[in-house]
Amino acid sequence: MDRYFSFIIPVYNRPNEIEELLRSLAVQTFSKPFEVVVIEDGSTLPSDEVVADFQAKLSITYLQKPNSGPGDSRNYGMRHANGDYFIILDSDCVLPPKYLEIVDRELQRSYVDCYGGPDAAHKSFSLVQKAINYAMTSFLTTGGIRGNKKALGKFQPRSFNMGISHKAFEATGGFGKIHPGEDPDLSIRLWKKGFTTALVPDAFVYHKRRIDWSKFFTQVRKFGTVRPILNKWHPKTAKATYWFPTLFCSGFIIALVLWYLGLILPVLLFVSYFLLIFLDSLVKNKSIAIALLSLLAVVIQFAGYGFGFLKSSLLLALSPKEPQELFPEVFFQ
Repeated sequence: MDRYFSFIIPVYNRPNEIEELLRSLAVQTFSKPFEVVVIEDGSTLPSDEVVADFQAKLSITYLQKPNSGPGDSRNYGMRHANGDYFIILDSDCVLPPKYLEIVDRELQRSYVDCYGGPDAAHKSFSLVQKAINYAMTSFLTTGGIRGNKKALGKFQPRSFNMGISHKAFEATGGFGKIHPGEDPDLSIRLWKKGFTTALVPDAFVYHKRRIDWSKFFTQVRKFGTVRPILNKWHPKTAKATYWFPTLFCSGFIIALVLWYLGLILPVLLFVSYFLLIFLDSLVKNKSIAIALLSLLAVVIQFAGYGFGFLKSSLLLALSPKEPQELFPEVFFQ
């Protein structure tokens, strides 16, 4: 079955990023027509000139709207797109040339109404970007699930690299107002409607994540904050494993106290884990510097997510207020 694909790309004040992404779309090896829909989400640094440079190379539509967040902007783009299958990307991604060819082949082989693909670090990325990418994707950290082939069937696609059929979009209404967390929320609502999600492991993107350590901590803290909210909305999807970063950080503090009191074994267990992280990153990235930075990235990831998850869980359990009142920073109006 032939499908007409529409790429849906919200952008906010990042014309340089969108240029790199459009350049990678212009060299896709896929032989059939597809369209690109760029949604300017109330930016003060518009991408109109960048988009204009690609009008002759791509079938591209440029939409402008007031700022309302990435989820609402994706919905806006899908409502104005012509495709029967939408591919949603973040503006800080770059696609390998065979990306769309791989997606189409996989949908021909085993169709699903929603898929997700993993992310990878490009050789041009900075050392910090590569270290953060390791922390966010490694099987040894909380990010490993996105690259796990065993997750097929109950995989929760992430909106930096996600496909959804027009039919599934219409049935669910698309993304909600929460951010981050709008993508697992959509996945769960898709399951409730009877749709299937899956991982396409070969449909990876290069995800730049232009963030420093402080922004990374804020990002993962928000990830931890929204998960208890999703558990509250969708209680059947709650898992004990979501507590792992919180318990890990608590256990590490306890291990340091016990070390001070003369019991060294708990600290040695944590040292062994971090040594495993170092060696795994060293093998994968072939760089001592990246391996060392990976240790810092994993610590920030666990600390940020664990703190956000614990705080959110306690407030939701103890306060009569709705999540929107307790955590306005993760909701768009």
